[in-house]
This record gives sequence, C-alpha cells and structure tokens, in this order.
Amino acid sequence: MSASYKKLWKLLIDRDMNKSDLIKQAKITSNIVAKMGKGEDVSMESLRKICTALDCTIGDIVEFVDEHR
Repeated sequence: MSASYKKLWKLLIDRDMNKSDLIKQAKITSNIVAKMGKGEDVSMESLRKICTALDCTIGDIVEFVDEHR
C-alpha cells in the first residue's frame, strides 16, 4: 500500500490555497511537500502540522491505496 495525498491537493484547491501557502501556514519544508507530491511517506509530525494548520483530520488529507489495483 502507498500513501495518496490527493485529498490534500483537493482540499487546497477548495480553500483557494497553493503549496507555498501550505508550507508557510503549516511551517513545513518544501521537501515534505515534494515527497507528498511523489506519494512518499512523511512523518506523523508533518501530517499533524498540516492538520493543525488546515483544521482538519488526517483522513481529510491522506489515504492508503493498493498500488496493485
């Protein structure tokens, strides 16, 4: 299974935000956003910062998908 951050990208669009806005608001690095863009794992601390900044839950920004489908 791999992480999918499609929910996060949709949430940013819905809130009229871009990735730079997320970096500033959540106080995360551009490397974290780059890893998420590639579907790579990021730390729980990074996910917590994003959830806090966007006032959402982890299920609102990430889901696990079976890459064999």
